[in-house]
Amino acid sequence: MSAAGSAGFARGMAADGLAHAALDREDEGMNRDIATALLVIDAQESFRQRPDEWAATANPDAVDNISRLVDHAREIGDQVVWVTHAEPGSGGVFDPVNGFVRVISDLDPQVDEIAVTKTTVNAFTSTDLEEQLRQLGVGRVVVCGIRTEQCCETTARMASDLGFAVEFVTDATTTSAIEANDGLAAVSGDEIIRRTESILAARGFATVIRTADRVGISA
Repeated sequence: MSAAGSAGFARGMAADGLAHAALDREDEGMNRDIATALLVIDAQESFRQRPDEWAATANPDAVDNISRLVDHAREIGDQVVWVTHAEPGSGGVFDPVNGFVRVISDLDPQVDEIAVTKTTVNAFTSTDLEEQLRQLGVGRVVVCGIRTEQCCETTARMASDLGFAVEFVTDATTTSAIEANDGLAAVSGDEIIRRTESILAARGFATVIRTADRVGISA
């Protein structure tokens, strides 16, 4: 390619880059108008009934950050969805008969907010959550709750597959360490959180943000 051709090619590439940047800014502006639902996953009393595990939770600030997200969602008119997990007949802390399948009282759910109880890891397969969100015109979900790599991550992946835009608020999630067992390596709670957010972001399942990023977004 001649020097003149190379220069023209470079100018064309630069112009394309500016055009794409403009489109990205336009998409960003449009995205702010998407109806949004905050999904609070399994922030329930069940986990606090395991005091040793709860005391060692990887992110002690998770409940406070969830509360901040809830307050912000209510302030700007986003839907707030409370998801709890039940294992009927299990006899444990997730068995509804024992009374712990309820949102942590610190978070104060309101009677007019959506509440679903799931029996699967993700929040969609065993509930009518998708139908309720579609009826409300929701196109984006914001995921927070317990546990980071389990019900939160799985819900985020499922939401992405269903076509929702997904924001994963990592510092409004928490989890516990995995101990070494049957030849498998131990993984700390902090490592789980970091790996989860890296995988979700790098593989395109979600935009990973912090609580401060979301509560700083105006309506």
